[in-house]
Amino acid sequence: MNLRVVPFTLCMLLLGASLAHAQVPGPRRKMAAVRVEQPPTLDGVLDDEAWKQATFTTDLIQKEPDQGLPATLRTEVAFVYDEDALYVGARMFSDSPADIEAVMTRRDESGVAERLIVSLDTWHDRRTAYSFAVTAAGQRVDWFHPVDSEYERDFSFNPVWQARTRLTGEGWVAELRIPFSQLRFNDGDEQVWGLNLNRYVPRRNEDDFWVAVPRHVTGWSSWFGDLTGVRGVRPSRRLELLPYVAGDWQVNSGRNPRAGTPFDARRDYAGSVGGDAKVGLGPNLTLDATVNPDFGQLEADPAVVNLSAFETFFEERRPFFTEGSQLFTGNGPAYFYSRRIGASPRLLVDLQSQRDYVEAPRASTLWGAGKLTGRLASGMSVGALAAVTGHSFADVYDFDTSEEGRVKLEPFTGYGVVRVQQELGEGSVVGAMLTGVNRSLTSSGQGASLAFNLPQQAYTAGADASFRLGPGGEYALTAYAGGSYVSGTREAMVRLQRSSARYYQRPDQSYAVLNPEATSLSGYTAGAALERVSGRNWLWRVRGYAESPGFEINDVGRLQSADDLDAELSLTYRDTDPGRWLRGLEATLSLYNDWNYGGVRQATSLSSTVEATLPNFWTAEVTATYLPRALSDVLTRGGPLMQTGQGVDVIAELSNAFSATTRWSLEGKAWRYETGSHGYTVGGSLGVQPTRRLRLAVEPGLSHYTEEPQYVATVAGGRPETYGSRYVFGAVERRELFARLRVDFFVTPDLSVELYAEPFASSGRYSRFGELLQAQGRALLYYGDENVTREAGRLRVVDPAGTAFEVDDPDFNLRSLRSNLVVRWEFRPGSTLFFVWQQDRSNEQALGSVLEPDALGNSFSAPGSHTFAVKLAWWLPVN
Repeated sequence: MNLRVVPFTLCMLLLGASLAHAQVPGPRRKMAAVRVEQPPTLDGVLDDEAWKQATFTTDLIQKEPDQGLPATLRTEVAFVYDEDALYVGARMFSDSPADIEAVMTRRDESGVAERLIVSLDTWHDRRTAYSFAVTAAGQRVDWFHPVDSEYERDFSFNPVWQARTRLTGEGWVAELRIPFSQLRFNDGDEQVWGLNLNRYVPRRNEDDFWVAVPRHVTGWSSWFGDLTGVRGVRPSRRLELLPYVAGDWQVNSGRNPRAGTPFDARRDYAGSVGGDAKVGLGPNLTLDATVNPDFGQLEADPAVVNLSAFETFFEERRPFFTEGSQLFTGNGPAYFYSRRIGASPRLLVDLQSQRDYVEAPRASTLWGAGKLTGRLASGMSVGALAAVTGHSFADVYDFDTSEEGRVKLEPFTGYGVVRVQQELGEGSVVGAMLTGVNRSLTSSGQGASLAFNLPQQAYTAGADASFRLGPGGEYALTAYAGGSYVSGTREAMVRLQRSSARYYQRPDQSYAVLNPEATSLSGYTAGAALERVSGRNWLWRVRGYAESPGFEINDVGRLQSADDLDAELSLTYRDTDPGRWLRGLEATLSLYNDWNYGGVRQATSLSSTVEATLPNFWTAEVTATYLPRALSDVLTRGGPLMQTGQGVDVIAELSNAFSATTRWSLEGKAWRYETGSHGYTVGGSLGVQPTRRLRLAVEPGLSHYTEEPQYVATVAGGRPETYGSRYVFGAVERRELFARLRVDFFVTPDLSVELYAEPFASSGRYSRFGELLQAQGRALLYYGDENVTREAGRLRVVDPAGTAFEVDDPDFNLRSLRSNLVVRWEFRPGSTLFFVWQQDRSNEQALGSVLEPDALGNSFSAPGSHTFAVKLAWWLPVN
């Protein structure tokens, strides 16, 4: 294949596909809210005098299954308000009330329950919106739409509001109370808000809307109608306090990790107090503050065995950081990765490799944080965050010398993030972002420990823009540019230069040379994309970006590798009404290329994806990718370029209808490369609801594959063809088995018992050891199995010339269990009591094959710790 011809051909297809036009919204629908002196009683009955004054709308239309036709079931919705809150009353009629899905779900999950959703564009910017959903069982769900897209949802939005539902002989009734203090809107005598209503009836696969955005259009709040009549209310200048008290007790099982150390008598219980506060600053800004926050009730991260040189990133779950997180996100790189704040000490792994016994905190101590967020009347959104973490120390002990000590892993650190974004009309914005990190480092005493290998200052700055162009915002143009500056000790800068993000020490390149005297590092990034986002059939995208070798944002951001020049082209054919045999069809062809700043092509992929929705609402998706040979600058982890082999991989997924009470999905991946890498992974999910109060779910996964070549070590004494070093590789046969289990029981929508458990087993067996034969090749000089011996965790290797050397034995066999049992009771609006039992078990030297029938069962008996905790948080609104 001539890859130079492909981009030209795709560009011609893209231009030809642009002839169609996107549909634009028609005249705005309108609904009026009525002011009442006596607010309705929130009981789900709608017999109050207030509802007799209201006008109910009834004319919803279908988006699914028959787009544009009237809803098959009658729905009545009306709005009233007083000086404190907006009330929504709704009657959902049914031809078979006994069949209404009224199952209970976790907070912020609607599952397969029938539900009503009220969406409000309170800024009336035709770009963002708040959504409040209530199910027939009374479960509340809420989210924020940060952009003009129906399916872009930020579930970190967690307002305090109320809802009551009631099943009747004709269907079900819902009554909602949404305090104005939980909404953000412009100051003025009369409010005009964007509005949409959505009723979802799962047993009919029916989705009804007041304003239905066509299936082939990317949009949401820009299509809304208007809610009028809200007069005489003002944005809240509120004060909300959420103090908490918490205590925990840790118990070790299977073994005492402190046995034989001076720390054996330490206590394993602790208590804490802290709190959060929300303060309204003027009509548009909110200050959130947290002091000594507690996150003990959060779900554990999934278990991962990472054999790459790059960091694994996990989802943020801490409420303080998730709420309003969209205000700190723009186009381009992830300048702000909130899990950097209060994370596990970054140098802990280095210390553990140097000492016999290390006891360190799992996370840095987060003393406090503050966050200022809001949107001004001018259309400018503001997000500013500051946080402080304290010193982190590890206690160490040497069993041979009986020497104990204390090592500083993290110094006192301050974090700052600021982002502003200005709207320029419907869907178009420009923004800018600044981040800064400062660490308190000293050149003597305890400050001269491992923490001295961290940068002392780290700053980034970026600007980005997003424009919706054409009728109805048919096209989107995005662009961004930014830079970074990091400074600190020479040791810290050498560490950054040698890190997997850049590998300045590579011996066969000259454009980014390691400087051992450097005390700073700087770089830049830039990118742009043009795409067609709406259209009946043809969509496309053209994208390119650059990250210079010195670009570094990992002190408070997220970056795996710099030194990249990337280009991507994609073309999609979409049909939302292809005929009687399918409900939807989408096919995408994409080409991706990546070069480094030396002009070396590091990766190319040509992929094709076909996704289909069947008449019964099942979905199927298949992706096939071809990867030709390239030259990698990371395989040798700081060594010379190494050729990658060509290969193919195929991914297939199948899932049943979203509306099914029993939900399942299947997915699998298989691949084969000319280097010898091959294998498969299979997985899926199954969720059942045997009763309306009980939900069971399992997500099992199995993988069995061989990765070849897999990096093992770099050893001195190599040949001139590899610049005097040995780059040792092997073939690793990996097997992995896991199951994510969930059991949720609901006493009421506000009282639940939730269990999450993940037994995990993984093993890797290395063979076929050899070293890179020459730079820019992929052939290995194999040692032969007879010349490799294992003893006491070490490999002794004799090369073909008779020279012997040793490396760590890379084989591994792991069992782990992470679980979380939480009793959650929201005993009054915004106030919650948690009881928590956490388990963290692991055994890194388990015997036998990972795929034995009892592999996962063994994880339940592995040694580990139990943590029991209780937390009480009391919401105090102060008007």
